[in-house]
Amino acid sequence: MTAGIDMGQGAGGGRAMLDLEELLATRLLVQGNSGSGKSHLLRRLLEQSAGWVQQVIIDPEGDFVTLSDRYGHVVVEGDRTEAELLGIAARVRQHRVSCVLSLEGLDAEDQMRIAGLFLNGLFDADRDFWYPVLVVVDEAQLFAPAASGEVADEVRRLSLGAMTNLMCRGRKRGLAGVIATQRLAKLAKNVAAEASNFLMGRTFLDIDMARAADLLGLDRRQAEMFRDLPRGNFVALGPAMSRRPLKVEIGTVETSARSSSPKLMPLPEANIDAADLILTPDPAEFARPVTRYIAPAPRPSTDILAELSRPREEGAPQEIAESRPRRAEMSAEERQEQIDAALADVLSGPDASFRTDAELYQDFLVRCRIRRVTGTAFSLADFRHRLAVVRSGADEAMQATDAWQKTLTLSHAVTDDLKAVFLMLAVAAINGAPCPSDAAIARAYGTHSARRARRFLSYFEEQGLIVLHQDRRGYRIAAFPDLETETAPGNPDAEEPVAKPAAE
Repeated sequence: MTAGIDMGQGAGGGRAMLDLEELLATRLLVQGNSGSGKSHLLRRLLEQSAGWVQQVIIDPEGDFVTLSDRYGHVVVEGDRTEAELLGIAARVRQHRVSCVLSLEGLDAEDQMRIAGLFLNGLFDADRDFWYPVLVVVDEAQLFAPAASGEVADEVRRLSLGAMTNLMCRGRKRGLAGVIATQRLAKLAKNVAAEASNFLMGRTFLDIDMARAADLLGLDRRQAEMFRDLPRGNFVALGPAMSRRPLKVEIGTVETSARSSSPKLMPLPEANIDAADLILTPDPAEFARPVTRYIAPAPRPSTDILAELSRPREEGAPQEIAESRPRRAEMSAEERQEQIDAALADVLSGPDASFRTDAELYQDFLVRCRIRRVTGTAFSLADFRHRLAVVRSGADEAMQATDAWQKTLTLSHAVTDDLKAVFLMLAVAAINGAPCPSDAAIARAYGTHSARRARRFLSYFEEQGLIVLHQDRRGYRIAAFPDLETETAPGNPDAEEPVAKPAAE
């Protein structure tokens, strides 16, 4: 059965239908200047498909929260901790609940960080919950910028990596990206290029018209048509709508945004002089206290867990305080030993390689509390770095070398989820060991797919980090030009040895 979504009226007077099943497999890009009707188009798409497929909307302005009243979308406010966002994202996929992640009122850096975490949570869901989801990202140029801006590099990498995962690798996980942007020139090319369906609205800048024309296969003279498109009219192309460019007038919607375009209103009639009205202060203003509200910064979950783990001695009765056994203070060496032991316990589990970093981190914090390690051991970002180092197989001697420090610098060019794979290859090259097999690379990433492992290697090669070649037997060799070394030949099809259980 084909799910046809009525998007409005086509150029020939017929209905412009969108094949929802094809859209889930091929993704959609919407482009248009402010006021061209992008939000109206997205709302039409969401309303028409609400009964067919689960929906997740990344909403930077809070425009789509009104869908909750009519269609039951759960509104998720963005001012939450990392652990909360990852947990909510996992439960959204598990229970197949449509939701709106509202980022209204947050600054650009917080919006990018929260959207990146939430999208990664959807992406990292268990395989059992890979149901189809329509993931709509409005103002996508904010979350996948083509150039670095004023936000921190770490936040930009997080957000851009999450958007890249959504558009490039999300299809196998059931995630169908629908991204809308005001400026194609400001949107990262590797994100925009993964869409196979396009709806191009009114735009005026030459660079945006040129990119839109290239995506639609039009010449530069035909690109001038984008300047003349009325509000709510788009040119559609793609397997989900039309094999040839088709002009579409988007139909009406049943819900509306909380905000609307400003309307012209007549000015009030002033009976007194306007200067006196503005410049004469009200006596009550001098008695009114000046208050400035400063929004408290959200506390990370690690700080809350650290506070809960500390003993509460303040304010306790003297006899109770004296009766409590005193805990021996840990030295720095003992504390580090307990942290290393907790980390080793977490990674010793049989399924540790296939659990998300967030799950392992929460397990690690609990084990630190059990071992009476007070305070924050290290943040989630540091924990992910340690995981990557442990999974790479680098020992303490190697970590003290200059080659390892250079390897860490090179690893900044890849996303956090691929660092373990990159470092493992680099360790093999530095030691002159055979190139890891597809099975070993897949396990370092946390998957069983050998095909995905080969895609990782192709990605590293495209980034200029490695050069792959083969010997006469067809064994794979990974050369690192920046490290001036390469791995020994390794069989890519070799099976990973099964770990035997320890003898009791």
